[in-house]
Amino acid sequence: MTREAYAFVRDFAAEPARELCVDRHYLLCASAGALRLEAQGQAWLLPPARAALIEAGRPIQVSIPSPVTTASVLFDPGFAPAPPAPLTVFDLNPLARALVGECSTWGDSEEPLPAYARTLFAALAAVTWRLAEQPSPVVVPAGRSPELRRALRLTEERLGGQVRFEELAAEVGLVPRSLARRFAEETGLTWQAVLRRMRVLRAIEELAAGDAPVTKIAFGVGYTSLSAFNAAFLELTGRTPTQYRASFRP
Repeated sequence: MTREAYAFVRDFAAEPARELCVDRHYLLCASAGALRLEAQGQAWLLPPARAALIEAGRPIQVSIPSPVTTASVLFDPGFAPAPPAPLTVFDLNPLARALVGECSTWGDSEEPLPAYARTLFAALAAVTWRLAEQPSPVVVPAGRSPELRRALRLTEERLGGQVRFEELAAEVGLVPRSLARRFAEETGLTWQAVLRRMRVLRAIEELAAGDAPVTKIAFGVGYTSLSAFNAAFLELTGRTPTQYRASFRP
């Protein structure tokens, strides 16, 4: 018999996408670096200030663009209720981060959890389940059709430069009007809106990775104006890049 809840911290090298599916509700946090998650036709970035709550038995795709340290907490379905959604990515508040750190003391074991640890895991579940009711809006669609998935991949590869929609359409074998319709039908967003989200997500990844100046990050993700970058970042995350970076730090 394993514990009804346990936690562990682990380092991972960069690796391509692979499927992750566990038989417990899974709270996944990046302590350093960032992970990319994909499920239900959408993709998320998981830097240190955010967490993913994954329902037991739900497969997701996980990729690690650069080395990362993760903190994981697993809850037996009999210990914690089903999460509010199969997969939710949300911002961690200071209380949740403190509880994740405290719970990491108790790993998997045949020995039962002491009462104090059970109380901490239950508190962590209560706090994070509630936070998961307000998912982060910074999500990028993954697309369904091969043409749209390729267009998304090309957009992401080129977002640091001048990306031209007409050229993308030609490369995926569609006229611009047809590709625009695919974006609307499969993502509910325009291509420009998707590009803006990709740029903000890449910026979050850079903010989490080190201490590069915000101006350098803004230009690196394709903005030619710092004020335009700050406005787009604030609109999607509710915080400035500087405030967002500060939320990663202890």
